Amino acid sequence: MRLLVTGGAGYVGSHAAWAAVDAGHEVVVVDNLSTGHRDLPPPVELVELDLLDAEGLSALLARVRPDAVLHFAARAQVGESVAHPDRYFRTNVVGSLNLLEAMRDAECGRLVFSSTAAVYGEPESTPIREDAAMRPTNPYGRSKRMVEELLEAWSDRGWVHSIALRYFNAAGADAAGRTGERHDPETHLIPNALLAAAGKRSRLKLFGTDYPTRDGTCVRDYVHVSDLADAHLRAIDWLEDGTGAAAINLGTGTGYTVREVLTEAAAVVGAPLVFDEVARRPGDPAVLVASFERATEILGWSPQRDLREILASAWEWHRR
Repeated sequence: MRLLVTGGAGYVGSHAAWAAVDAGHEVVVVDNLSTGHRDLPPPVELVELDLLDAEGLSALLARVRPDAVLHFAARAQVGESVAHPDRYFRTNVVGSLNLLEAMRDAECGRLVFSSTAAVYGEPESTPIREDAAMRPTNPYGRSKRMVEELLEAWSDRGWVHSIALRYFNAAGADAAGRTGERHDPETHLIPNALLAAAGKRSRLKLFGTDYPTRDGTCVRDYVHVSDLADAHLRAIDWLEDGTGAAAINLGTGTGYTVREVLTEAAAVVGAPLVFDEVARRPGDPAVLVASFERATEILGWSPQRDLREILASAWEWHRR
């Protein structure tokens, strides 16, 4: 198939682009390179374009005529979204609306959307199922929820059928070392913990020690980025026959506290990890752990890599 990958020069997007090429698909990457990197995606056509450029986006879809779109392009930092909600609604919602309009006009009817567990907010119970209430606690989660509502509206009209893949915490790196996590600034726990343990970062900050969890720190479900990429390919296959606007969790069903992740990171690096305990960040739920039963039922997907493999692959990427 011919696939358009928005945000394909970013972390998860580049892994999915590599997986698609490995599977024999023809791939075109579009990215504004505000946070992405030219050297992360595979050697395919890379179009530098912002999704807020509606005219340019329409011209691109008309030229490429993709069979399906993998949509990763977005702003994705919770703290930044609290400080600058305008940027998040503009980029994530308006950019996605532009993409959907361009897809409708180009008669491209299949989309796999990079959504997030942040659409749930503080869950009433765990593991979180897809029918749980969506009450996001930050503008990032709200912007993703709004895009899912757009997808439902487009599906109702028969314009675009979609699967929204609600990631829990993406982590790890490509086993072949072709791409990995490279943010500036880096805000994710695992790369910061690994680099701090290796002495390549300043002292780590542990945000919040008074959550109602087993050790007072946040609990998160970490899923390997290569497992996420595999789910995207399965979602494309499902959309060949499936219709509607499905939503599916991607996680492992196992949660780890921040302290537990720091202990494992120090073990992988083989060095002690010193950190400072500071106040909570605004908008961070206490516990986010997935039920992935629907992913198994619909896509035949289940996570293949555990936390130690996630950490080891990430450390190999950063060590290189």
